[in-house]
Amino acid sequence: MRRFYNKPLSFFITLLLFLVQFLMIPTTVSSSKLVPEDVSKLKSWVADNINEFNKRRANISQGIPRINLDMRLAKAEDMVKVITVAKDASLADYQTITDAINSIPLHNKQRTIIKISGGEYWEKITIECSKRFVTLYGDPVDMPKIVFNGTAEQYGTVYSATVAVESDYFMAVNVIFANSAPMPNVNITGAQAVAMRISGDKAAFHNCKFVGFQDTLCDDRGRHFFMNCYIRGTVDFIFGNGKSLYLNTTIESVAEGTGVITAQGRENVADNSGFTFIYCNITGIGNNTYLGRAWKERPRVVFAYTYMGHLINYEGWSTGKYPHRNETVYYGEYKCRGPGASSSRRVRYAKLLSDEEAKPFLSMNYIKGNKWLIPPPKF
Repeated sequence: MRRFYNKPLSFFITLLLFLVQFLMIPTTVSSSKLVPEDVSKLKSWVADNINEFNKRRANISQGIPRINLDMRLAKAEDMVKVITVAKDASLADYQTITDAINSIPLHNKQRTIIKISGGEYWEKITIECSKRFVTLYGDPVDMPKIVFNGTAEQYGTVYSATVAVESDYFMAVNVIFANSAPMPNVNITGAQAVAMRISGDKAAFHNCKFVGFQDTLCDDRGRHFFMNCYIRGTVDFIFGNGKSLYLNTTIESVAEGTGVITAQGRENVADNSGFTFIYCNITGIGNNTYLGRAWKERPRVVFAYTYMGHLINYEGWSTGKYPHRNETVYYGEYKCRGPGASSSRRVRYAKLLSDEEAKPFLSMNYIKGNKWLIPPPKF
């Protein structure tokens, strides 16, 4: 029989660290617990979840083994670079955001923060897939506005975006993304005009504004997190096949006729996508705005703890010209409030979720956020 006391001391240290790690697993799980029903606790809940990645990274640096750490992200956050943009060339490295992005090397491996001074930047920007770990950071008191007037008629809907992000690990903080194309009417075709298209995975937006009319925010694909944001539009102004969590975000419909907030693009049962809105505020004009429409075969959208104003149509949801899709859509509501949240005349295919049915949508685990969300930078 082997005698453990013949083992070197390092063996017992390793064993002890393993046991510590094993015992700490429930703590990791608990940080993904459901969003609190008390909105006053939302801020601390988000902070705990966002800090989870840094806790894991710190343990790795101390030699404590941890599971589920995104090492690519960890390495990028170990070497942060800051470059500046301002309208006045004497105050910054670059005068345009485009030039700042062009300065980032292909296959970038370090967090690059582009600190943008206030003002309006008339630019059409694409951050290509090889430029990962980019942060656009503005002053919360004087938020920079990136604006262009591209339309679907000129570029195609997806490519009309003022800012298109195709890379992973993107972050934006205190930035306004706008498309200044005019509000379309029923006689205009090709008038869709995207302010932001996010097509990369693991992207986060903090205190950002998305301003446009039809198709304002193309939540295209990947996992995304929106916190304390503002989104304005008329029809399908949050659309795409992303899997995203929207927290404490104001959604304003300015449709003069029929409005539609979401057109989620899930098509197949196997598509792991959907939009979840928690503690949001839906406001705007009129009384004929729908929470979502069945643009694709199997859209999945959930609103929880959300205030819905008078503008919401009493039916809530629409399948439009695809009535057969009432069998395949997943439209859920959970503990929402306000005049637009009344369930008495909702369409039959809307789901008033039970506590158990709502759980999968009420955790940061919905987007696996504990593994990649990091706090926004501070200046």
